[in-house]
Amino acid sequence: MPPDSPSVANSADGATPSPTYGWTGAADDSGALLSVDAVQKYLNRSRASVYRYANTDPDTLNPPYNKTKLNPEVRRDKDDPLEFRPQEVRRFAEEVLGLHPTIQVQPPEETLTHDLMRQVLQELRAIRQLLEERGVGGKE
Repeated sequence: MPPDSPSVANSADGATPSPTYGWTGAADDSGALLSVDAVQKYLNRSRASVYRYANTDPDTLNPPYNKTKLNPEVRRDKDDPLEFRPQEVRRFAEEVLGLHPTIQVQPPEETLTHDLMRQVLQELRAIRQLLEERGVGGKE
């Protein structure tokens, strides 16, 4: 999980924040559908709760849109797994469950590349200082 992934905290029931993998940004625009397991993590709810929230009907393959339910994507067969759009999960969490995402930003992890770039910058600064002291390339 990227270090700057947002989390959802449910202040109503005191649940601890759970990682969310698509509340904001590019994940919403990617068109990737979420499995029941991913929705479970987003909402910090049990798998059974996600199935209770889902707009499904044993007699109808694709029931009409219901604004009080979590609406899955259209399925071709009753045995197809339920999948959800990130935007729909966010809508359901905010409008129906009353959850509001809490974004937690953490500094990026230090890598070898960061360290090398910092060393290169120090070298360039030292070269510039040396050139300015000698009068080469200085301000005119």
